[in-house]
Amino acid sequence: MTIYIKNMVCLRCKMAIETVLQEVGINYESVDLGEVILKDTPTEKLISAFKDRIEAIGFELLDDQKKTMIEKTKTSLRELVQGGEIDEHFSLTEYVTKHIYREYSTVSKLFTQLEGITLEQFFILQKIEKTKEWLAYNEYSLSEISYKLGYSSMAYLSNQFKKITGLTPSAFKANHAGLRKGIDDVIQTTK
Repeated sequence: MTIYIKNMVCLRCKMAIETVLQEVGINYESVDLGEVILKDTPTEKLISAFKDRIEAIGFELLDDQKKTMIEKTKTSLRELVQGGEIDEHFSLTEYVTKHIYREYSTVSKLFTQLEGITLEQFFILQKIEKTKEWLAYNEYSLSEISYKLGYSSMAYLSNQFKKITGLTPSAFKANHAGLRKGIDDVIQTTK
């Protein structure tokens, strides 16, 4: 049995869910971002206790197939951006179709309905947040960042960065303190 959980974005989230599973007494096989594979079907009482505990720490148990598909899409795109190996000729349409196993138009329309922004906007916001992280910590030059995130040029990334943040990448780098949002806050500020 698989259960799906909203708002899991990092390794700490996985560890928090594992801790709650153990505390509640639910046997599980594995925990990944957004999903838990259970060894057996837990009782309604255990599921209810689990649901209450994870909601108290900012997660949500998903039982709606549409929400589950959108969470899977968001998790997949976050992992792609965090990996920092996006090809310059990357196609969001092909990626979603291949990894979510649904027509892009279906996922895109549903994403906009549920999240209030387009799938493309979400993807761009994730890339800009990753750019902020790399700039803030001086991990890569802007040229390297544009290559790692699949931008055709440094100028294109700079223009998109300024459009979204109001700052050029160099101005952000000089004044980055307090400007970076948590990855799970990206959508909240766009609604």
